[in-house]
Amino acid sequence: ESLDRGLRLLQACGNIAGPMTLSDVARAADLPRATARRILFTLAHGGFVSTDGKLFSLTPHVLTLAGAYLRSNQIVAVLQPVLDRIAGAAQEISSLALLDRDEVVFIARGTPARMFGGLDVGYRLPAFCTSVGRAMLGQFDDADLAKRLKAMRREPLTPHTVTDPKRVLAAIVADRKQGYSLVDREAESHFRSISVPVRRYDGAIVAAINMGAHVDRAPARD
Repeated sequence: ESLDRGLRLLQACGNIAGPMTLSDVARAADLPRATARRILFTLAHGGFVSTDGKLFSLTPHVLTLAGAYLRSNQIVAVLQPVLDRIAGAAQEISSLALLDRDEVVFIARGTPARMFGGLDVGYRLPAFCTSVGRAMLGQFDDADLAKRLKAMRREPLTPHTVTDPKRVLAAIVADRKQGYSLVDREAESHFRSISVPVRRYDGAIVAAINMGAHVDRAPARD
């Protein structure tokens, strides 16, 4: 239980910009002040949190947790050269994402030398309105997928975001048949993206590779 609370507190701290008061942290993690204080000082002792006694901040040592995952994940090691080749050939950013419940998390990317920005490693987006998410959601059968979509939180990110679960289901089924997913300004107002699923040796979908571009560089075509 203590470990669960500590991890929940770390996640809550990551969602707050800048130094935090004890009250800020306790409220964000939904913990009693005394419990939050005890966990914060434990994390400070381990080097994950710094404090002046009043304000608390995460330290770079937190990145060792993510680094351990990235170093141990064979998907990143195998596909990083692929991302680099795609980015170099297309001169656009290419990303690798995994499905984490109702969200996608980006775990690697390839970037052309001329380009900056894009989605950072660790960035999360809703699965239902992203090309990587739809490419990976295609692994579920229609009945299971319909239940998942209905239970998902489907808030629009742009004026173009499709939130109706029946329409999203139809899009994912169509994407599954054609082998790729194309999303037009649903996740970001001025970007179009295309993704393909990454399959394991047994055919199971384990990730998705994405390439996105500004609408000025990627005109819509029939």
